Amino acid sequence: MQTLVRNSLAALLIAAAALATLPAVAQEAPRVHYREIPEGAYSVVAQVRAKPGKEDMLRAATLPLIDLLRSDPKNLVYFLQEDRAKPGHFIFYEVFASQANFDAHNAMPYVKDWFAKLPELADGGVEVMRMAVLGKPKK
Repeated sequence: MQTLVRNSLAALLIAAAALATLPAVAQEAPRVHYREIPEGAYSVVAQVRAKPGKEDMLRAATLPLIDLLRSDPKNLVYFLQEDRAKPGHFIFYEVFASQANFDAHNAMPYVKDWFAKLPELADGGVEVMRMAVLGKPKK
């Protein structure tokens, strides 16, 4: 019995040590909270697909947008996602308080630079759905 308890404790300690070394995942940015997103906020869901053989180049051109957009005070939420089954197929989810804030985002030099690279990298450009966020924020 003592051996079983000793082995169980050793296994727990090893598991705890392994978990402690894992990076934290899916942490919410300190300034992003559902209650701060106004009803009717301007949301965009967009997708872009890489031309065959250009998947890595489009990814490399797109990844810097994450930090740039998340540091923009007019951007409330930004997610860049890639289809696991179809590498090079990217989905963007962005939320701004207003269309004016979204328009200001599109006027940023880094956004214009990214769009300028698309004719070489993307198959068919960007498809955009402009959405309104529903639901009143709970205070």
